[in-house]
Amino acid sequence: MEHLLGAIKFIAAGGMWVIPIIVVGIVGLGVVAERYFVLIRATRANRRTWDQIQPLLHKGEFDKAREITRDDKSAVATLLNAGLENEGVVRRRNDIELAMEEVLQSIVPQVEKRISYLSLFANLATLLGLFGTIVGLIGAFAAVATAAPSEKSALLSLSISEAMSCTATGLLTAMPMLTFSLLLNTKAGHIVAGLEIAALKTVNMIVRAGATARISHFHDYAEKKAS
Repeated sequence: MEHLLGAIKFIAAGGMWVIPIIVVGIVGLGVVAERYFVLIRATRANRRTWDQIQPLLHKGEFDKAREITRDDKSAVATLLNAGLENEGVVRRRNDIELAMEEVLQSIVPQVEKRISYLSLFANLATLLGLFGTIVGLIGAFAAVATAAPSEKSALLSLSISEAMSCTATGLLTAMPMLTFSLLLNTKAGHIVAGLEIAALKTVNMIVRAGATARISHFHDYAEKKAS
């Protein structure tokens, strides 16, 4: 309890500029919580959908896979549906890849949404802390100029100490923001990488199935021709 009261007094000593720093910190924590739960849900949904679709793709049951991706709202389902809708419609691998790439480009901003705000909040908290310290030092020197000679030293030390607590509060707010920004960016990167791998595997299986079907059709045609 004593440590908590000491921390509150330390923060309060920074003056009015501590208030916007605290507001920035609260908003930043809100973004962290929202993005964390969104990314966790997206990861689980993508994994669950991929576990359903992958066996169907291996078996060449593209119609069943299409039914799942059309109804599923996960990012991986949306991405794979773009490729599966072109299965049997186009022959070139590049056409399927372009269709999926277009969808992926629309998914990535949704995955990375608002994470960049955390770097802004970290910089803003640091700058607000420095600005509060400068304002505090200006006030301190102004107060010392009119103080009695015997009180100047003690007053200056107290004023500088209070001004520095504003910078400390800004840094204490900025450091977690940068850490969370790195962690969330890493998590988002893993999701995007997983989507790219799933897309590549899907394209390979679609192309392989198409090639197998064409070879089988050619053999049937050759047998009929020979007979």
